[in-house]
Amino acid sequence: MSLAVLGIFGLMIVLLVLLILEIIPIDVLGIGLLLVLWHAGYVNGSQAVAGFSNKAVLVVAVMFVLSHALVKTGILENLARYFIELENKKARLGMGLFLVSTSLFSGFINNVAAVAIFIPVAMQMATKFRVSPSKLLIPLSYAAIYGGTITLIGTSTNLLVSSIGESHGLTPLGMFEFLPLGIVFLAVGSFYNLVVLPRLLPSRAPVSTLVGKYHMAPYLTEFRIDENSPLIGSSCREKQLNERYEITVLAIIRDGTQITNNIGNMILQPGDTLLTKGALDNFIRFHQQEKLLALSDVKLSEKELQAGDNVLVEGLIGPDSTLGGKTLSDIEFRRKYRAFVLAIGRRGSTIKRKIAHIKLRFADTLLMFMPADRISEMRNDPDLIILQHHEVNLRKKKIRWLAVIIIPAVMLLAATGTMDILAAALTGMFLLLVSQHISTREAYGVINWRVIVFIAAFIPFGTAMETSGAAELIGSSILLAADLFPESLIPYALVSILYLITSLSTEIISNNAAAIVLTPIAIAAANGLGIDSRPLVFTICYAASASFMTPIGYKTNLMVYGPGKYRFTDYIRAGAPLNIIFWIIASVLIPVFWPF
Repeated sequence: MSLAVLGIFGLMIVLLVLLILEIIPIDVLGIGLLLVLWHAGYVNGSQAVAGFSNKAVLVVAVMFVLSHALVKTGILENLARYFIELENKKARLGMGLFLVSTSLFSGFINNVAAVAIFIPVAMQMATKFRVSPSKLLIPLSYAAIYGGTITLIGTSTNLLVSSIGESHGLTPLGMFEFLPLGIVFLAVGSFYNLVVLPRLLPSRAPVSTLVGKYHMAPYLTEFRIDENSPLIGSSCREKQLNERYEITVLAIIRDGTQITNNIGNMILQPGDTLLTKGALDNFIRFHQQEKLLALSDVKLSEKELQAGDNVLVEGLIGPDSTLGGKTLSDIEFRRKYRAFVLAIGRRGSTIKRKIAHIKLRFADTLLMFMPADRISEMRNDPDLIILQHHEVNLRKKKIRWLAVIIIPAVMLLAATGTMDILAAALTGMFLLLVSQHISTREAYGVINWRVIVFIAAFIPFGTAMETSGAAELIGSSILLAADLFPESLIPYALVSILYLITSLSTEIISNNAAAIVLTPIAIAAANGLGIDSRPLVFTICYAASASFMTPIGYKTNLMVYGPGKYRFTDYIRAGAPLNIIFWIIASVLIPVFWPF
């Protein structure tokens, strides 16, 4: 084994650790990887930047824009109302159509966008029918994953694998060439969602009370200002209550009226009641030093918190949110949203101390105390997905049908060979911009540049694996394992082994990263065996999307992790049987649909 190959393997281990730990943003990690490969001589300058001109990367970027244009029309929200109305009449039928429709839309638009749209609908269904969201949200994520397997543009991974295959001389993968096995996965997966998952998933996330869900009762209390209190005649900001005691005054109740606006500058008076949030030890110091009357015997309920015009609202940090990597203090959240964050939920745990200094991450959930009239406005904010106390706000304006037909038109032109997929997608985006369906500012804003940079910067790693000989070595090792089977079964064993390796890899690293690493290996293995590499390339596509066993393997899994109050083991329990089922189906049917 050469030093070059050893270096690649060492780099793979380091990458794997960094991707799992998430201590470096993926776009920064991708650029760092690119620089290491370039300076170490694995790739030259042209190869290092080739990913940024890769057709698949550009198509992914344009599809973000087309998906946004479709979402903006409101047609999906009209569909959401239909599901809720149908659910009132026939619960099982409504839920089945809801999940299948999520899959179908995920075949046309970005599946992360589809889940972002339908999470609030699932939460509303859970609340209305008093079913735990834990029973609905993992099936929603899985449904979006199934949908990504039915078309070329269903997931960025399919586009990426097609591009890598094309660079090796393969005919580009067809738009609907994924459909035969994709439909089988969709049918089997939908049955699994409706029949099996309800028995495997816990009722962990209660819907009756957000206060109870976040265990907030011990951290919310009231203090009444006594006549001898040094706070009289001063304001909360002047006294620096937040800094001195690490508490937050949420509202001031004066003469029976609850005030939440500009309370930092209000001059405090005897008899004022302060609704505060904080830790018990800080409450004790605050009570003693400021000579306040503690109302600790009052247990604030969700009903009391919603008294007047204020409500508790739960929001999710979306994948394209500009809030990621920033603290509440950096954002000036209280001033920007006129809302108080009571707790931050992160991957199944709830953070309750010093939350103003915690850097927000994708999929964090925020429990907010805010005026009721802010909900509809906040709902239109791209940085937050409102999960609860959210009513589907149907757009009454006329649907702009150009945006609705653009994506099907792009797919049709690409599928018939009338136009290259990139040319078709760019044409669609150009028409939307020229017709002012979306603005250029919107177009740039909705592209997930972090994902684009990561994919583009990671592509040279696949090149380095080939030039170093690592891909050929791993491919030969896989062939040795396949040689354990009778000669006539070796190609079939190769499909099964590659699917298993890819599926397990995508559980711990991103599906795109797994595809970039394993596609050259699949092609090398096919060349070593002297068979058509197309079946193995499709194996990588399907397996890279089959991430069901962990919340970190696929973005949609991570999006529902916090709202569903899941544990890591919930994904293993729910996803492991499905991974095995899909592995068996793929091992049998891929050679049937794509003969060697």
